[in-house]
Amino acid sequence: MIVRIMGEGQVKLADSHFAELNKLDDELLEEMESGDEPGFRRTFHALLDKVRELGTPLPDDALEPSELILPSPDATIAEVRDMLTDDGLIPG
Repeated sequence: MIVRIMGEGQVKLADSHFAELNKLDDELLEEMESGDEPGFRRTFHALLDKVRELGTPLPDDALEPSELILPSPDATIAEVRDMLTDDGLIPG
């Protein structure tokens, strides 16, 4: 799956990594619902870091359609909330 982190670029991520990412996504949702800003910030950055770690960066000139778009690292809780689906940020 091709994943874009807004403001950074794209990475190719194997579907096998989504179970691990979903754990962080679930934690992020809980922190957002409880209004835990420090917890949200920590978990959100951990999620983005994990995507960067597990993904293979695509060249800047690659024109691949992104199947998943994640907010930029400086996104607020409100901005992230606007991007949520029923599954959170990560499908599944």
